[in-house]
Amino acid sequence: MSMFKLYIEYEGTRYSGWQMQKQSKTVQGKLYEIAERIFKGERIEIYGAGRTDAGVHALCQVAHLDVKTMLAPGIIRMKFNDELPSDINIIEVEKTNPKFHARHDAKSRSYIYQISRRRTAFGKPFVWWIKDDLNFEKMSNASKLFIGMHDYRSFADKDDEEKSTNVLIEKIQMKEDSDMILIRIIGSHFLWKQVRRMIGVLVEIGRGKLSEKDLKYFLEHQSPAPAKFTAPPSGLFLEKVVYEDEKHDGNFVPTIKITSFKRSRS
Repeated sequence: MSMFKLYIEYEGTRYSGWQMQKQSKTVQGKLYEIAERIFKGERIEIYGAGRTDAGVHALCQVAHLDVKTMLAPGIIRMKFNDELPSDINIIEVEKTNPKFHARHDAKSRSYIYQISRRRTAFGKPFVWWIKDDLNFEKMSNASKLFIGMHDYRSFADKDDEEKSTNVLIEKIQMKEDSDMILIRIIGSHFLWKQVRRMIGVLVEIGRGKLSEKDLKYFLEHQSPAPAKFTAPPSGLFLEKVVYEDEKHDGNFVPTIKITSFKRSRS
């Protein structure tokens, strides 16, 4: 058997998430379907670094491919991309340690969420357009409360498979870029729907409907409230999965540029 590390980007709009599900179209399921044609008759394992919810995108998901083959990494990449739909792309394939595991060996993950302050004809599948005025400073200040080890049981879906709801959030970065608000969250791992509920609560604080006191309560007590504020999947991207001796980049930029529009007078 040979172990390969796959770097994958995808637009999640048409998929029920990464993880294979019966009678649902998923990214992992599509990769298995094509792998079975490439490696006919061979036992195949494709395992991702983490699940992404239905409709969530990935700038760089990492997966391992365990299969008996003499094909070179570049040929494997070419064969996959020849058959994959346009919304899934294998960026790179490399041979790796036979004991490598995409999920268990990951040290941290980063997600980026994109909020648009204006309606856009081009970026709708990749942003959450919010009509209300948002207080960026309040959102940014409140986001710091997430940093550190906390119990995210109020932010996790009840069907999450994880035994523990404790998650270490290493860093949160926020910035304004024209009519966009970008939020980057780096953590040890994430529970199902956790990031989207974190974003939703920050947006409610930006709207003035929740406060830092409410956020502290959600982190210290179990509450069903964050589920009501779950942000849509369209604006969420798995940015990067980090392994030993790797690190997250310092800067982050929008995946789609939405510029401020001012009508000229002539």
